[in-house]
Amino acid sequence: MVQYTIPQSPEDILIQVPGRDSAKAREKAMDQLMELMGEGKLSTDLSDGFTPEEFIEVKEHKSDPSAEETAVVDAVQTLSSLANLKMKVQDSREEALKVRQLVDLLFTDETITDEQMEALKNGFKVLKSFAQTNLRYHDARSQAKAARQVLDDALGK
Repeated sequence: MVQYTIPQSPEDILIQVPGRDSAKAREKAMDQLMELMGEGKLSTDLSDGFTPEEFIEVKEHKSDPSAEETAVVDAVQTLSSLANLKMKVQDSREEALKVRQLVDLLFTDETITDEQMEALKNGFKVLKSFAQTNLRYHDARSQAKAARQVLDDALGK
């Protein structure tokens, strides 16, 4: 939706036309302006003539979001991050626990097979990734409690 006014009376005339600013939209606005003149609703004298190119496009000022809106957006982002971290932790937990059992073999007198040692060496990356993600998840969960409260307040709970 595009809005136009005329320079002779910008505070009194506001014409809305579907679509974006274009020659066709300005022609439609001109038709509406002519209707206003025909109905006697135009208080401005356009005896010197008027062309569609003279319309002034009125752009709405978009206000900045309020502090409450910003808090809600931040809260939703925090909760979304928590959900992503939880999924990563869940997806890697089982494999990390298998590697963790192999770590226990290092502290026994039992012989470690080449296959177990290879699995252990390859599993350290998985174990490290899981542990870091798990720490971030627990950190994010404590932060998300405040985010949940902001969301509850916004929802009127």
